Amino acid sequence: MTINSSFEPMPTSRQQIDFKFHIVAVLFNLCLGVQVLTVGMAYFYQPEWWNLHVLLVRGYCGLSLILAIWAYLSPFPVRVQALAISLPILLILQFLTIHLKSAIPLGVLHPLIGFTLFSVSTSLVHKTSVRSLLNSDSI
Repeated sequence: MTINSSFEPMPTSRQQIDFKFHIVAVLFNLCLGVQVLTVGMAYFYQPEWWNLHVLLVRGYCGLSLILAIWAYLSPFPVRVQALAISLPILLILQFLTIHLKSAIPLGVLHPLIGFTLFSVSTSLVHKTSVRSLLNSDSI
């Protein structure tokens, strides 16, 4: 019988916070990817996919608020905080470009804001993965 004497310490609270935040950021990013897929399916294949496109944003928009509040209340770098806080702002702009009727066709900005939202979300995933890896040996 052999006893393994190697001991891996439990991650610190900071490491756990960083890792969990990263997981939520990845989940948000995956939801955005699926939403882009559904809009493509609705436009190029079957319009019924549009219903899922709309339901998805209603389902995951809460994650943007969680990330924004979490980044603001935790000791994250300013860059991570700015990226996280911009997510709900961009989602609000997305909502406004679709639902506000004006003389200027704001709907043309919807895909551009969507691209920016995906870019910000991907940057957040990257920044938090680097932070998580730098702060952890075991995660």
